[in-house]
Amino acid sequence: MKAALYHEFGGPIAIEQVPDPTPTPDGAVIRVQATGVCRSDWHGWQGHDPDIDRLPHVPGHELAGEVVAVGSEVRGDWVGRRVTLPFVAGCGRCGDCRQGDQQVCENQFQPGFTGWGSFAELVAVRYADANLVALPDSIDAPTAASLGCRLATAYRAVATQGRLAAGQWLAVHGCGGVGLSAVMLGRALGAAVVAIDIRDEPLQLAKQLGADATLNATGVDDVAAAVHELTGGGADVSVDALGARVTFRNSVLSLRRRGRHVQVGLLAGADADPPAPMGRVIGWELELLGSHGLQAHAYPALLQMIERGQLSPQQLIERTIPLQEAGAALAALDRPVGCGVTVITP
Repeated sequence: MKAALYHEFGGPIAIEQVPDPTPTPDGAVIRVQATGVCRSDWHGWQGHDPDIDRLPHVPGHELAGEVVAVGSEVRGDWVGRRVTLPFVAGCGRCGDCRQGDQQVCENQFQPGFTGWGSFAELVAVRYADANLVALPDSIDAPTAASLGCRLATAYRAVATQGRLAAGQWLAVHGCGGVGLSAVMLGRALGAAVVAIDIRDEPLQLAKQLGADATLNATGVDDVAAAVHELTGGGADVSVDALGARVTFRNSVLSLRRRGRHVQVGLLAGADADPPAPMGRVIGWELELLGSHGLQAHAYPALLQMIERGQLSPQQLIERTIPLQEAGAALAALDRPVGCGVTVITP
């Protein structure tokens, strides 16, 4: 098969011919029909993720395709079915998985991180029975791939962890794929939404997706104060979808009393372990929550929202590209470029 590989962190990404994968006893091989290009893959390529512990490596973790083979221990009738899966695939056997918390499984498999990913014609995945999600005919492969760690991640962050309710205010800091997905979800859940970014282009898209207010943080002395003014006292739920010291702090301080901050964006390098305004957290009884992916058993509710027309993830797809352009698309994520999602269609 053809795959996009890098042989050193930060090095060239080239299309190479490599052996076809075979399924592990508990796994499956999927013919990739579409895969998203995500900043998490950029972090992995840069060497920021300790799960990538051997090279060469194939990135890619947001995928949709057709199952072409399964391992000897797989019970489900998966071969020939169109599927997607969470980027965090829980083992299905540990205590966390048995409680339904596969997204924090200590034995988790992550395509593109703990194993080769989906920037390829074929991808092998683990724990098939516990993680494969059958796709309805109404949802095509690029749309399903765009769920990945954008809409699916935003769904858990906003609806589950943030417990956003109709009539509340949601503040979204950073309008990349996850942030714009959060805007769309907030609107679908009946909340009012303020979207914050440093570029006008994604803020314009946020308006189209239903944001009630937008804020360009460039040149704003106090973003949190501006959010308080726009929302009439602060957000009930605030999401840092970017992952930076400044957006983390702005998100926490944007909250009204007893509000909920949800951290989704990865904090790496100089932005790792930012100081928290704990005086405000204690005095206002704020909640600080992490959110990491979405379990396979939670996908049906998300897919139903799409089928009912409450969510239109295809609006987030900015362009589709062939596998040959995967390296350039990934490398471009070191800087703001366009808005919305790039999807590879091998």
